Amino acid sequence: MTDQTFAIFATAPPGLEPLLLAEVQAAGFADPVISPGGVTFMGGWPDVWRANLELRGAGRILARFGSFLAFHLAQLDKRSRKFPWTDTLRPDVPIRVEVTCHASKIYHAGAATQRIETALRENAGITIAADAPLTLKVRIDDNTVTLSVDTSGDSLHKRGHKEAVGKAPLRETLAALFLRHCGYDGTQPVVDPMCGSGTFVIEAADIAMGLKPGRSRDFAFMHLAGYDADAFARMRDQTPAATDALPRFYGSDRDTGAVRNATANAARAGVSAITTFAHHAISDLPRPAGPPGLVMVNPPYGARIGNRNLLFPLYGALGATLRDRFRGWRIGLVTSEPGLAKATGLPFTPDRLQVPHGGLKVTLFQTGPL
Repeated sequence: MTDQTFAIFATAPPGLEPLLLAEVQAAGFADPVISPGGVTFMGGWPDVWRANLELRGAGRILARFGSFLAFHLAQLDKRSRKFPWTDTLRPDVPIRVEVTCHASKIYHAGAATQRIETALRENAGITIAADAPLTLKVRIDDNTVTLSVDTSGDSLHKRGHKEAVGKAPLRETLAALFLRHCGYDGTQPVVDPMCGSGTFVIEAADIAMGLKPGRSRDFAFMHLAGYDADAFARMRDQTPAATDALPRFYGSDRDTGAVRNATANAARAGVSAITTFAHHAISDLPRPAGPPGLVMVNPPYGARIGNRNLLFPLYGALGATLRDRFRGWRIGLVTSEPGLAKATGLPFTPDRLQVPHGGLKVTLFQTGPL
């Protein structure tokens, strides 16, 4: 299994594929290209393990481990029965099958699912279950049947060390790509004055310490044939960077529960040495000592939290505080409401990064140094 080479697909929210591409390239994966909804690159099973462990912006990692042509259901049935499933899948691990059809003579996804499930049961001895730990994704496109397995399991934004979240959390994967878009590279301090559960602060500190984002969790690929637990343990093992020379990271919130949760999340993530969380209002936000850095903030917005009209004073206070105390700092602000962003009075650049999030379109606004 470890000698195979195949296409690996890392998913990203629409519009963020170029940012994920840059991360995949920086990580040294082979032949990465943008595909709709993510980035495709080439590799083997150890590359699948490493992608799940190290890519911060990817939502899932799919391994495209096989394909064949099928022009009708009888042919799909026959070729599914002949396919070497147990080279990749274990007979003792149940699987769930998801089929999509597009521009093919086989157009009925339900009938195609039934044929593949039957082949898995009768020819490979694999149990089909709705709550299986593995998902087989079958795409029938232009009469080509492409077989992929979701190697992640839970979405990769679930790092494994955040237990306490707030009312409207930002996914860690999205936070990582937003930080990348703002030019953050781990060498500058980061401040989040509305930190909630601490996502921006913890993610930035993680990057500064060089920690692997998937270090605290398990993955679906651990249930695949040929998984080498010892090899992956060596891949996951690392010595955290010394914190003495690293920048510091600051979060604050007017909600004492949020500050408590963020502090606990940072401790579980192993970044407490370089993070500080405090309880105070925006108007009391202090500028940290030392060189300027990046303010990353995901304030409440009307459709997400409540009545947007009540939020204009909050955004105004945020902008006034940052303009007054954070000269030389850059700002990144996430909101679904351009009018609220304008209310800050901050000199946002024309660069606007808009992405879907939680059923909304949110925009990352940013400034140069104030």
